[in-house]
Amino acid sequence: MLSSSELNCPVYLVTGATDMRKSIDGLAMIVSECLELDPLSSSLFVFCNRQRDKIKILRWDGTGFWLYYKRLEKSRFQWPADLHSGHLSLTRQQLNWLLDGLNLEQKQAHKLLSFHSVA
Repeated sequence: MLSSSELNCPVYLVTGATDMRKSIDGLAMIVSECLELDPLSSSLFVFCNRQRDKIKILRWDGTGFWLYYKRLEKSRFQWPADLHSGHLSLTRQQLNWLLDGLNLEQKQAHKLLSFHSVA
């Protein structure tokens, strides 16, 4: 699992399917040319294959690239539909939901309450 310091940076989910044969250079090319984002930023870039059972996450740490890879043995990731922009910005919580097999649009577990005093 990614550490909390790695999840404090922007997270971009690349919509649609990505060829998982691509490695660091190929994924960095998608980020720069297709998404028009900087792969050398401190962001995480999340990719998924057509069968939605594999995810790769590309990250630059200032000295080199990290490539995280997860393959599910059963089940599928709840990957969002392809969008015209090619990517979505995710929160840390949404990335955790995605990696845990949940939908990105989870309803809030508890309704937020607002009190003015404690009785």
